Amino acid sequence: MLDALIEAFATLLQAQHMAFLVVGVLLGLVVGIFPGLGGIVGLSLLIPFLHGMDPVSALAMLVGLVAVIPTSDTFTSVLMGIPGSSASQATVLDGFPLARKGEAARALGAAFSASLFGGLFGAVILTFFVLIARPVILFFTTAELFMLAVLGISMVGVLSGNSIWKGVASCGLGLVIGAIGGAPATGEERLVFGVDYLADGIPLVVVGLGIFALPEVVDLLRGAGAISRTHTLGKGWLDGLRDMIRYRWLCLRCAGIGTLIGAIPGLGGSVVDWIAYGHVVQTAKDKSQFGSGDIRGVLAPESANNAKEGGGLIPTLLFGIPGSGSMAVFIGGLVLIGLEPSPRMLTAELPTTYTIVWSLALANVVGAGLCLLLSPAIARLTTIRYHLLAPFMLMVISFAAFQASRDIMDFVALVAIGLLGVGMKRFGWSRPAMLIGFVLADQVETYLYQAIQFHEWGFATRPGVLAIAAITAASVWVGARNRPQGEPEADAPQRHAGDLTPQLLFAGFVVVFFVVAVVDSLRHTLLGAVFPVSVGAVMLAAGLLVFWGIRRSAGAPTSYNEDTERPGIPGHETLAKGVWHYLNWLLALLGLTALTGFFISLNAFFVAFLRREANVGWGHAVLLTVMADLVLLFLSWLMTLDLPEGLLQHAVADLPWPLGPI
Repeated sequence: MLDALIEAFATLLQAQHMAFLVVGVLLGLVVGIFPGLGGIVGLSLLIPFLHGMDPVSALAMLVGLVAVIPTSDTFTSVLMGIPGSSASQATVLDGFPLARKGEAARALGAAFSASLFGGLFGAVILTFFVLIARPVILFFTTAELFMLAVLGISMVGVLSGNSIWKGVASCGLGLVIGAIGGAPATGEERLVFGVDYLADGIPLVVVGLGIFALPEVVDLLRGAGAISRTHTLGKGWLDGLRDMIRYRWLCLRCAGIGTLIGAIPGLGGSVVDWIAYGHVVQTAKDKSQFGSGDIRGVLAPESANNAKEGGGLIPTLLFGIPGSGSMAVFIGGLVLIGLEPSPRMLTAELPTTYTIVWSLALANVVGAGLCLLLSPAIARLTTIRYHLLAPFMLMVISFAAFQASRDIMDFVALVAIGLLGVGMKRFGWSRPAMLIGFVLADQVETYLYQAIQFHEWGFATRPGVLAIAAITAASVWVGARNRPQGEPEADAPQRHAGDLTPQLLFAGFVVVFFVVAVVDSLRHTLLGAVFPVSVGAVMLAAGLLVFWGIRRSAGAPTSYNEDTERPGIPGHETLAKGVWHYLNWLLALLGLTALTGFFISLNAFFVAFLRREANVGWGHAVLLTVMADLVLLFLSWLMTLDLPEGLLQHAVADLPWPLGPI
């Protein structure tokens, strides 16, 4: 083993290895800054360039890219309120409010410090426990994985605020939307209604961007100003580091959670940040600032999602079992350069294994340093008038959604989920709970079915299942015990003074949605119907309770008028225009895309929006539109992505790119 350590250390210090590691980190930074792309896209872009490279250089680039994306995706989560990837969704809840208060530097400093800590922690754990990881991983069967998914769902109570039934119903929305498409047990198509796009389910990136990003874009546009009114964004970086040191035990616990969850194959990395966020909310004595700018809400998910990469390498390297989508692509890269993930990585390939582990640690250091170096310039974006940024944000969000399945229906689904997200944000339904339900829907159903198939109902008496059930019960008990009576909701309810009709209509829509889910599911076989019917029936009851509660509150006083105030955000006390004013812009972009294709409609949208809403001259509008075109075309060319075509484009043959295929 000592020889393996010496050989790995010598490889790590090679100039060639270091140079390509930095190249991988830089590529990861670029990919991470663009919302919704994440590790899968970054690795997919990199793999074609690995042909013909020597293993040392190729391995360095792969590890560098994998390590830095959970760090660089923090930029858009904090600065724009747009999840950089599925692993940074929870960071939005407190990171973005901090940026709106003028504390973007502090939030980013804390995030990068926690990310570095989590990444190094994961690498250390890998170094010392890689030889004993095999029996631990083999301990987890589908029964234990089912209970871990239930543990994730238990976070709903923590993220629901005072309205627990709204939180439960929000989670139910996610579970039912996650059940759209083929049933895991039988392959039957559920809730598809003849739409081919829905047969494979709605992609996670579309749901994540729709439920979080689009509502924030609309909200910021209504403020008629910048994200932040302060121009002192360059200060506070050391405050973020001090926050990490101050809450070092929290970061240590969350890094441990991230490493453990990352090491469990099949659970996926999308839920790690939510479990860490739920943990910090549960264990905090003062919960009053969560959701409105608590630095602990940034430290917890960021330390966990970087640590999970180290944990995720354990099943990936030892068994070839990926714990997430990015790890699946990582395996493809390893095979391409001649490395076969297997238990052999602990024997003949042990030096290579330790090279990967230490490269991961080094890449975290380099990535965190580069992010801190770039942060002051990037953070200045929050002082730009948002009407100038909004078209670019919508372009990036749409592009990220398109790359999910490269279908115009990605955009349709994005807008539909975005409308749902706007309603949930406006009326106080928990968007985090909804997203947790969506992420875990397929896993809960699959693992439950497999656990019963392999162990019958006796799976409930397995020691691991009982242990995780006890942890779940303790987690829920701690969260309920520490919930203060006056705690605001995860998404503060925003009601029209004296008029609850919009809230009743939205709650009624949720109830009808659950009814449709139950009725549609009854057409299928028992195995295909049991999950959506059970969830739909239970959530229908929760939805009715919410509806009844809203009706009973008719006439109750409200703290502010949602059309004119947004409390707690300096410089945004007056809202310029209503929600539907900006939603109509989004719907117009969707309709025009269906008619003329995305490239033409985006140009028309940019010019019209900048002229009418941002009040810029023709010259500036055209210049900004051309800049957007260059970014869009470069990304499309790099990813060999054909932009969605409209009806008019289909009527004309042999159009040149970007109007036609590449």
